[in-house]
Amino acid sequence: MVSAMAPETDRYVVSTDPGRIDADFVSCALADSYWAQGRTRATVEKSIRNSLCFGVYESASGRQLAFARVVTDGATFSWICDVIVDKDCRGRGLGKMLMESVANHPVVSGTMCLLATRDAHGLYERHGFVRAEAMRRPAQKKP
Repeated sequence: MVSAMAPETDRYVVSTDPGRIDADFVSCALADSYWAQGRTRATVEKSIRNSLCFGVYESASGRQLAFARVVTDGATFSWICDVIVDKDCRGRGLGKMLMESVANHPVVSGTMCLLATRDAHGLYERHGFVRAEAMRRPAQKKP
């Protein structure tokens, strides 16, 4: 399913269809990120299953070029995470296209959105994010 709010061009399409997510792409891209190094493939797959996910794809080939994940209750709160663009495809506006789709998605747009990042602040500020420090608690080990 293509999100009704997704910008579409002749070259690229944004989709929230879980069946289109390329777990190989997502897992490899996240392994190269500063925030998800060491995340197992099983954890990546579980996070995809339990989130609202967005992908940017080449229209002609269907190849995935970018990814973002939203954890939300759909009413009050959304955490935007794992925003990543293939390193060979950066500079083409795919991050802008992706974040526009995330920010305008009907499940996300009416909620308070949080995002933690050390980079690309200008991209997120275009969509109303304000730089702020946040507290966090690391994941607790299960007995």
